[in-house]
Amino acid sequence: MKKNSPKAWLYLLPAIIFLAAFMIYPLIDVFIYSFEEGFNFATQTSFGTGLYNYSYVLHDTYFLQAVKNTFILVIITVPISTGLALLISLGLSSIKALRKLFQTIYFLPYVTNTLAVGLVFMILFEKTEYTDGLINLVINLFGGESIDFIDGPYSAKMFVLCFYTIWVVMPFKILILTSALASVKEDYYRAAKIDGTSKFRTFYKITLPMISPMLFYLVITGFIGAFKAYSDAVALFGTDLNAAGMNTIVGYVYDMLYGDSGGYPSYASAAAIILFVIVLTVTCINLLVSRKHTYYD
Repeated sequence: MKKNSPKAWLYLLPAIIFLAAFMIYPLIDVFIYSFEEGFNFATQTSFGTGLYNYSYVLHDTYFLQAVKNTFILVIITVPISTGLALLISLGLSSIKALRKLFQTIYFLPYVTNTLAVGLVFMILFEKTEYTDGLINLVINLFGGESIDFIDGPYSAKMFVLCFYTIWVVMPFKILILTSALASVKEDYYRAAKIDGTSKFRTFYKITLPMISPMLFYLVITGFIGAFKAYSDAVALFGTDLNAAGMNTIVGYVYDMLYGDSGGYPSYASAAAIILFVIVLTVTCINLLVSRKHTYYD
């Protein structure tokens, strides 16, 4: 097919319309709202235009707490989940018997409803007047004191949120990395074995470069997914995340629109644009790094 063929553009037209209607237009709309001060949906009016919405959001203690929670979640969960997924994938690749069964078992949390998994985690970690929870029973067994992971100190709540997020996202990463490891040509390993190369050097010089595109893909999507975290926190701490001190940036945007303090689309739009800029910046940095350290066969 010739370049710039009308037929090619005709094939692309449905996708272009879809992207324009549901991605480009909403983004432009939110960007405009973010500069309209005191915008009212009902009357479609505002007090004026300017940077007040951004100033308000950047000085709002709830938003700053949400940014802190989100960044902690991103910094902790993305590298740990990717590293654990890589270790488990290497183990699964070395097991021939029952490999598919183990892959299915590890993938089950990914297809399980997020709120259902969150409820199980609440039962495991929550301290009530009737029980301290299974995790606290284990802690007591080793001589430690019970900790209220759901309504207790900030560090305990952040630990549960990070643990839960890692648990939810890791199955998908295991599936991708297991497939990537299976695609590495056996000839490379045979040559390394003939040369007497150690297992660690084989992994570092052959396996890691060959699966690097998938690793960077998982890191980039992991960062984007962690920055968009909201349902994980709701599943553990309920809908009033500000009171629990565990809100995220996406949760803040939702609260400004529909929460108890909602009805402020201008503030929500400003927060959404800030999140967009953060995600775009992190993604661009990752892409620049991946160009230098990614091997393409």
